[in-house]
This record gives sequence, structure tokens and C-alpha cells, in this order.
Amino acid sequence: MTNKSGTLYTGVTNNLERRIYEHKHHLVKGFTNKYKIEKLVYFEETNDIHAAISREKQIKGWLRKKKIALIESINPGWKDLSE
Repeated sequence: MTNKSGTLYTGVTNNLERRIYEHKHHLVKGFTNKYKIEKLVYFEETNDIHAAISREKQIKGWLRKKKIALIESINPGWKDLSE
């Protein structure tokens, strides 16, 4: 997820629709609320929570440049995929 200034946020959830709603309505205090992270620009799905957490940690460890390349590989225009 990102905001208007391009700050990136990576997270894991068992309900993407609910989590996006929480971000867009600032229902969870913390990083995403502070930086107004409201735009879904990339996501992956799996039924394995351990794989999801492992992937989240992997992506969080990447340099910003690599994260941007991942986003742009499926969403070059950085459109909000939640719409």
C-alpha cells in the first residue's frame, strides 16, 4: 500500500477487503494512519499463513527500488487496485 507521496507499506492479513477498509477509514492507529496509507498498489494471495508471513518479511527486507519494480511489474500506473 502507499499514499500520495509514495511511502510504501507492506503487511499481511487474512481479510484484504476488511484491511483496506480499515486503512482507508483510519481505523487502526500507527504507521498507516500517521502517513495516510490508503492506496492498494500490489497484493499477493495464498492460503498458507506461514508462506504469507515469510513473503512479507522478504519484501520488507528489500530496498525501495526492488519494491517499486515489483509493484510496477503488475501495476505500472500505480492505480488503486482496491477500486
